[in-house]
Amino acid sequence: MSKFPRVDRWHIPRSVWSASFDEMARDGREGNEGVALWLGQRHDGIGTVSNVVVLRGPGVVKQPAFLEISSALMNDVTDVAIELGAVLLGQIHAHGRGWSIDLSYTDRTYGIAHPSYLSLVAPDYGLRPDVLPADCGVHVFMPNIGFVRLSDHDAAQRVTLVDHPVAKPIVVGG
Repeated sequence: MSKFPRVDRWHIPRSVWSASFDEMARDGREGNEGVALWLGQRHDGIGTVSNVVVLRGPGVVKQPAFLEISSALMNDVTDVAIELGAVLLGQIHAHGRGWSIDLSYTDRTYGIAHPSYLSLVAPDYGLRPDVLPADCGVHVFMPNIGFVRLSDHDAAQRVTLVDHPVAKPIVVGG
């Protein structure tokens, strides 16, 4: 059994989606990229997000065209995931107004890369709460290939907002 079972579809609670955009907009209003991490479970080809993690403190750097998360802060996120019995399924981060929703060279080279990891790029620093998953750049990490951007059609079919209840955002760091 693989440590990373294949995921073909993701279910993201609307409350997680909203909290993720609240977090990105917090940084976006200051002209910086923002980020939210998603924890949950993989089962039968579906990744079900259960929690959103927001990052604070010196372990995260957010600038207009740059985002960096320290390995120490990621270790703290891992500890939270283990405590919850969850895994890191993916994340969303925002690029600035007029910038691409593709993953940047830095995103692809230094970002989290494990099989079926979901990486979304929101437009306009996350300042538009009406954005749906298919309005973002939706990328999936595939072994031996790297990140692949899903077509708008595939993104709409494979990344679904659902009404599952979830806990409040989890703050890590700071």
